[in-house]
Amino acid sequence: MNAPFKTPDIDAPLWDLSDLYASRDDARLADDLTRARALVDEMNGLRGRLAGASGDPAALGAVLDQAISLYEQASDILGALGAYAFLSASTARDDAGAQGFEADVREKITVIATPTVWLTLEINQIDDAALEAALQAHAGAARWRPWLRRVRAMKPHELSSELETFIAERGPITAQWPRLFDEQLAALRAKAGNESLTLAEALNRLSDPKPARRKAAAEGLSEALAARAPTLALVLNTVAADKAMEDRWRGFKRPADSRHLANEVDGEAVDAMAEAVAEAYPRLSHRYYALKAKAMGKARLDHWDRNAPIETTAPRAFTWSQGREIVLDSFSDLGAEFAERAAGFFDRPWIDGRARPGKQSGAYAHPVTADRHPYVFLNWMGERRDVLTLAHELGHGVHQTLAADQGTLLADTPLTLAETASIFAEGLTFDRLLATAPKREQRGLLAGRIEDGLNTVVRQIAFHRFETRFHDERQKGEVSQQRINELWLTEMGASLGPAVTLNPGYEHWWAYVSHFVHSPFYVYAYAFGDLLVAALMEARRADPKGFTPLYRDLLAGGGAKTYVEVLKPFGLNPRDPAFWSVGCKRLERLVDQFEALG
Repeated sequence: MNAPFKTPDIDAPLWDLSDLYASRDDARLADDLTRARALVDEMNGLRGRLAGASGDPAALGAVLDQAISLYEQASDILGALGAYAFLSASTARDDAGAQGFEADVREKITVIATPTVWLTLEINQIDDAALEAALQAHAGAARWRPWLRRVRAMKPHELSSELETFIAERGPITAQWPRLFDEQLAALRAKAGNESLTLAEALNRLSDPKPARRKAAAEGLSEALAARAPTLALVLNTVAADKAMEDRWRGFKRPADSRHLANEVDGEAVDAMAEAVAEAYPRLSHRYYALKAKAMGKARLDHWDRNAPIETTAPRAFTWSQGREIVLDSFSDLGAEFAERAAGFFDRPWIDGRARPGKQSGAYAHPVTADRHPYVFLNWMGERRDVLTLAHELGHGVHQTLAADQGTLLADTPLTLAETASIFAEGLTFDRLLATAPKREQRGLLAGRIEDGLNTVVRQIAFHRFETRFHDERQKGEVSQQRINELWLTEMGASLGPAVTLNPGYEHWWAYVSHFVHSPFYVYAYAFGDLLVAALMEARRADPKGFTPLYRDLLAGGGAKTYVEVLKPFGLNPRDPAFWSVGCKRLERLVDQFEALG
């Protein structure tokens, strides 16, 4: 839960991207493009050699190892270029030069990378037995087994070399739709009284203790989103149509199937999780919001009251240094190494925390590449929620540093595991906040934690169900803005329950959820990760000492193992339906505690 406190801008740091490049005019940018092009040319010289060596396991293994190694080296260079362009642009969404630079870099990367599409196509033409023999015969090639597993999973959905090249080359063009979406939201201003609020400021204002300020921000945001909704609905429809066309060509039967494949999960498991959460709505969100309404002296909550503070005293505000101390102490609870790795982000200019005009909303940790270091991005307001967000993103950052030894290709972690370290770190930080809070603040803290859980599990599943229904309808033709609004209200109403009033204007609030445009079907991974972490935290409670080394191994493995494999040492089986109930029950217990505090 947020507190209505905004720290001075000077309190939070700015990052320094010079570890990547000094500026957009840095001569190394052109040099690295040239180096990447040379590596790709060298790799492309091996084209056709895989098929030719299929009868000689040792020779095939050697060519595989050489080709994939060159591919990774080129990926490291291009990844750093792309990261620099994105990181620079994300703090200056109102700067046409920064946005143009990002688009230009993306196009140049695509031109260089597109000719490499042959590699995965040729790999998938190799017979299973021949490929296994090659991995057995050449130790270097065997190292790439986890990456090859992912490549082989895509085999049934690959297209011809020409079509794969076409799709890759049009990538920068289709990326302009998310760019338009981002620019629309960056330019958005919500009128609240005499104030003009950015999207981040308006969303933050929804946790203000003063009802009038929450209402003004919500109504101003509704008006601002309504004005931009026609454009944003066009963007959403276009992105969905483009995705549907590619899905048809690739033979994906359902809109979410390509995401499931990338996440290395089966759709049935995701459906089961979503259904389990939806069934728990009455015991979780419906029950909690009714309790919160009672605590606030209301019959029902307005939608802008959902994250309002319930404390009778002013919620605690945090300076940046206080947030740093709390988060590092929380990481220490898990182990000294975790705290040391997290401290590295503060000791070096790897965090951009200062909120300012033009900076995009939200938070993220960018891994860059395994041979570089990650960067953390957030908009620090000095709130309790910001302390937890800092812990969340540093969890990602520490995960990325631990997995770096795998190399870029193997460190890449499916979404289903990518949220593990972040949510776990957030949970540790909350436990510390609760343990050190005066009794008068504990109910407010519990409320905040419950609301975070509802936002991560219940709300993200509601997002997923909305997204699924929208994409299903988009396959039949363009979905009108009015129909998008209806789908949104239906799913949000079902998840929030009868104790929350969805006031006029809320029907447009789908328009600020960037994941719908940037990464279709991304959102369920948050719920997946939260429920998975709940099971891990229960395992830690049972054996804290034995847990830490197993957990470190899980993170250090990156994407080398599937989520089923990494959970096995903990005695956990995510294919068991009961696995998903652990997280829901854990959240339900928090609601019990909240109710008991009166």
